[in-house]
Amino acid sequence: MSNCITQACAAALLAFSLMASSTVPGSAEGVRPVVSASGIIAARSAYGMEETVARLKKDIAAKGITFFQEIDQSALASKARIELRPSILLIFGNPPLGTQFITANPQAGLDWPVRLLVYRDAAGAVWTAYTDFAWIAKRHGVNSRDMQFHMASEVAASIVSSVAAH
Repeated sequence: MSNCITQACAAALLAFSLMASSTVPGSAEGVRPVVSASGIIAARSAYGMEETVARLKKDIAAKGITFFQEIDQSALASKARIELRPSILLIFGNPPLGTQFITANPQAGLDWPVRLLVYRDAAGAVWTAYTDFAWIAKRHGVNSRDMQFHMASEVAASIVSSVAAH
């Protein structure tokens, strides 16, 4: 029993120290990304839509992450005779990591696998957006997977940094 408590405390301490001391790869001067009130992290891309999507998919593949689907939301809107600026949803994940969240709370499956939106705004700038993993943890009341949420945050930030405008 005490060994289990010791391991849990050590894991919690490690997770806390990783969160407190780390920076997001590719971010300017190591600043953490800004999370909106709705839990969204958005970053401007240095590239157009097609190149942004291609680079993101290439980075996802290079990291050995499973790519599940690309959904062209603007094409779907067009079929419904609705005008929508370019908007593509990429769905990907690492099942050994992602299922950790679902085992903590089955409803966390609403947010897994990871969804990364690439869209063009009214001014023509291309953006990436995804849900902050700490926000997801809070949303689902998952407080037993801090290291895993931290790892997911670092991976997502790294993927987005592959296209980020500096």
